[in-house]
Amino acid sequence: MGHGFELPQEAQVGASPEEVWEAISTGPGIDSWFMGRTEVADGVVRTAFGPFELPPSTVTEAEPPARLAHGSDKGEDGRFVAYEFMIEGRERSSTVIRMVTSGFLPGDDWQDEFEAMSRGLEMYFATLVEYLNHFAGRAATPLTEFSPPVTDWPHAWERLNAALGGPPSPGDRIRFGPGDGVEGVVFYRNSQTVGVRTGDAIYRFLQGFGGSMIASHLLFGGGGEEQGTRWREWLRELYDPA
Repeated sequence: MGHGFELPQEAQVGASPEEVWEAISTGPGIDSWFMGRTEVADGVVRTAFGPFELPPSTVTEAEPPARLAHGSDKGEDGRFVAYEFMIEGRERSSTVIRMVTSGFLPGDDWQDEFEAMSRGLEMYFATLVEYLNHFAGRAATPLTEFSPPVTDWPHAWERLNAALGGPPSPGDRIRFGPGDGVEGVVFYRNSQTVGVRTGDAIYRFLQGFGGSMIASHLLFGGGGEEQGTRWREWLRELYDPA
């Protein structure tokens, strides 16, 4: 059966069209808000999320700094994902950015995957907005760590919420994490994700479709390898079944 979809998102940000274009069309720019590590070369966008690689996405339209579109090839089962960005400059160095994600998910059990994709895309777009409003022009080091396998998601979220000082809401200032922790402001939350901004990082937790809680952080102050070890251990302690 399968399911075709189109998910539009739009926001106004305090960045120029050129800064928005840099964020959506270059590897370092995409690294600073999307998932994992991305390389853009020869008209192809390639993204690796931890040990997983997304299908290559071929640029089909590029009109800097106003419009960009790219998408994956259709699989034998019809699966594909495509992204379109439209950028419109406004007064006082602000910009309206519209992102439309479309595609097709095959099979009769597409609902859970679509739910996870939708909630994840909401977080990624919220991160793009947060990046452009607070870190535009800076490049992040992406950090991706996975918890031990999760079989009870309500309990997993209870544990994470407790580690965050209670179920957080956008605007809350919280302290969390390994060691002395980090302090920041919650900028977004939905049923499967939560994001926190600090002065030099964006910290995100996502309910992974593959069965792990994912720390998908963006570090603007460096220290990726050391922080990766600390967050991996923090997730292990939080979710170790023992």
